Amino acid sequence: MSKYLPDFSAITTFVFDVDGVLTDGTMLAFADGEQVRAFNIKDGYAIKHALKRGYKVAIISGRNEVGVRRRLESLDVEDIFLGIDNKLDVFENYLYMQEVDPDNVIYMGDDMPDLEVMQHCGIAVCPADAATDILAISDYVTNAGGGKGAVREIIELVMKQHQEW
Repeated sequence: MSKYLPDFSAITTFVFDVDGVLTDGTMLAFADGEQVRAFNIKDGYAIKHALKRGYKVAIISGRNEVGVRRRLESLDVEDIFLGIDNKLDVFENYLYMQEVDPDNVIYMGDDMPDLEVMQHCGIAVCPADAATDILAISDYVTNAGGGKGAVREIIELVMKQHQEW
């Protein structure tokens, strides 16, 4: 969707929201209270591939569910922050603890809880079906929607620019 491709040469770290980014935002609520989401297997492959190549991958989400954590752990993601009210505080602390410059970070979000963080990272990215305000501030908009390969798309673009895909 974006007309130009940003310069990804400084990117070392990916930070993703979950609902609307790693999933399409659909939540199935069962009678027993369990809430289930569907993840895209290609996004998962890209995350594992990026981690193997030395990129950092972190997840910051407002919701906190065991199934989401288990899925992310199965992809070898270690930096998982769920149930977060203030994403910017967690983002800034994560960068400080990991000694990462904000200019080296892509943050992908899709809705208003992501806006503030997206204004403090190197490259703000969103899926094609993100909220209007998020589309307006993004440096790059993926062709794919949330949960439909948007994460794979951005990881692949960065790694191809680094000649690591």
